[in-house]
Amino acid sequence: MNTQVDKKSITLARLFQEGKITLKEISDITGANEQEIQGMFLNKGLIKTRSILVAGGAGFIGSNFIHHILEKYPNYEIVNYDKLTYAGNLDNLKNVEKDPRYTFIQGDIADLETVEKISKEHNVVAIVNFAAETHVGRSVMYRVDEFVRTNVLGTHSLLEATKRNEGQVKIFIQISTDETYGTLSLEDTHKFTEDTGFAPNVPYAAAKGGGDLMCRAYHRSYDVPVIVTHCSNNYGPYQHPEKLIPNAMFRALRNQPITLHGGGHHVRDWIYVSDHCEAIDLILHKGKPGEVYNIGSDNEKSTLEIANIILAILGKPESLVTLVPDRPGNDLRYSIDTTKIKSELAWEPRQSFEEGMQKTIQWYRHNIDWVERIREKDKDFSKYI
Repeated sequence: MNTQVDKKSITLARLFQEGKITLKEISDITGANEQEIQGMFLNKGLIKTRSILVAGGAGFIGSNFIHHILEKYPNYEIVNYDKLTYAGNLDNLKNVEKDPRYTFIQGDIADLETVEKISKEHNVVAIVNFAAETHVGRSVMYRVDEFVRTNVLGTHSLLEATKRNEGQVKIFIQISTDETYGTLSLEDTHKFTEDTGFAPNVPYAAAKGGGDLMCRAYHRSYDVPVIVTHCSNNYGPYQHPEKLIPNAMFRALRNQPITLHGGGHHVRDWIYVSDHCEAIDLILHKGKPGEVYNIGSDNEKSTLEIANIILAILGKPESLVTLVPDRPGNDLRYSIDTTKIKSELAWEPRQSFEEGMQKTIQWYRHNIDWVERIREKDKDFSKYI
């Protein structure tokens, strides 16, 4: 690619900045490699550097989002602010830790003064909050203190930091869950919409709902530019092996029973994590402050169906499925209506469930060392399943 600033370069840079073309597509057009294009755009000032604070970026969805942003936007810098609880894993980000656009800072989102200081020092223009205590079983079986601290007080800290940095932080995205809406019956044909009232049935969902309502209040009271998203069950690379899909896979590989609560009839809408990240990307750039967006893939399957799909892929017998008594507050069915994000932001999930499952299982089988390091770090994780 000619490094002189010509009209073609300016046009490609503008299209790239607007998210209408990728580096790979520009590489195909110009014949230059992606790194050369990135350097030219930045060195010639054709694209502006933007700094995003990703709270909880060492977790499953947060780390996938960081990969997505750094791969797609060479002008973006990421500040990953994570407490590194059992679910936070810097192994998820090994391949970007030396990227000059990536910075990791260990800390608690409930520490308002630190969050505010980091936002100012790094000239943060956007905050995306993945940080949360999320494990339903842990919230039911053990003390709820940390769920309230992180999911409510931590969200408040991020909102307050955004408010105090008014004019600098342009957008704050709160990543939430469909579990705040409560449950639907298995026979119900309704789906959760953005107007569905909160009716959480477990402490985790109640704490998330508290943080989401704080977002609404901060927007209404102080005009803080916050958007809340509610997503369905994610699956894909870097998910903690305590969760259903990776846990069922590893149990099956060892010919161990796959334990399912309550007959395996509980239904969830399953979305591949990269589709979720693309939705957040769109919301970050085109979403309207004060709005709520539901994210799902219209792919409802019971836990029993999921287990049997995994067994079929691995060539294992369905007799490995073992049904156990249901846990307290276990919702029967979640179903997400995604009409709003599809119509307003033109988002559609790309990954079919069949392909996503094959890719997920393949990733775990090729990353056994990653799993074993988690087992060593959190030796008790299996007891929460």
